[in-house]
Amino acid sequence: MPRTRLRQSARSGPAERRRFHFHSIPKDIRMIGIYRRLGRLFDPVSGRALILPLDHGVGEGMIPGLEAVGKLTEMVRGRNVQGVVLNKGPARTHGAGLPLGLSLIVQLSGGTKHALPPYGRTVVCSVGEALRLGADAVSLQINVGNDLEDRMLADFGAMADEAHLAGLPVLAIIQPRGGHIVNELDASLISHCIRLGSELGADIVGVPYSGDPESFSNAVASSDAPVVVTGGPGRGEFSRFLADIAEALDCGAAGLCAGRNIFQNDDQGAALDQVAALVHQRPETAPAAEPEGEQG
Repeated sequence: MPRTRLRQSARSGPAERRRFHFHSIPKDIRMIGIYRRLGRLFDPVSGRALILPLDHGVGEGMIPGLEAVGKLTEMVRGRNVQGVVLNKGPARTHGAGLPLGLSLIVQLSGGTKHALPPYGRTVVCSVGEALRLGADAVSLQINVGNDLEDRMLADFGAMADEAHLAGLPVLAIIQPRGGHIVNELDASLISHCIRLGSELGADIVGVPYSGDPESFSNAVASSDAPVVVTGGPGRGEFSRFLADIAEALDCGAAGLCAGRNIFQNDDQGAALDQVAALVHQRPETAPAAEPEGEQG
């Protein structure tokens, strides 16, 4: 039996789609800006978010498919994408040309693959600069399970407080990575990353999909912040990527934040269209699971 169908058979059905009521007026009047900006990051029909990160150049250098950021931001026009993640340089150059309905998420963290260790991340952009660039939200990267975890958590705490004071939502991309990690997709570690983001006040938590529906569903359901799935390294088979994303959405994920599996595709526009159709598919139009055949 195919891998995905085996997982589907282990569950009674997709998790109920959660909707976060971002536009409800909070008691703390200072938080209205956060909720309004956060609400615009989620499609009003599907209730989900599709975010295209284009911030890989700091860490990877001349990564294939990302040679021309401006062409990719133009490609987003007219497509059902809610946000793009840019470093401050491309945000300054291309941010003004983004459609007004598309949220600009400025990446505050940075670190290169040449560093020792390569999983370290530090703050390279201030919240004030992100505001001057027209940011609708900010993003930070946190890698846990290594000797630099304490610094990254401290950076996240300080920057999240500063962003919230400015009325900006915070997208926290959290993943297990480093010398103490054996399996970066370990189900218990991914669940801990989700809980960590929720406990520390992230407005959206981005994590890789662990591949374990039960633990992932439980962690997503317990999170006070919506959870989006990150794409990770580009996969050889785009169909496998789509199957994993569909399964994560069935587990209650509120959307997708993926770049390489799209901009490294031979047909970037078609890949983005397929992903958008999957993320924003209405529950009543979702295809029924294929019946299982007889096992020999």
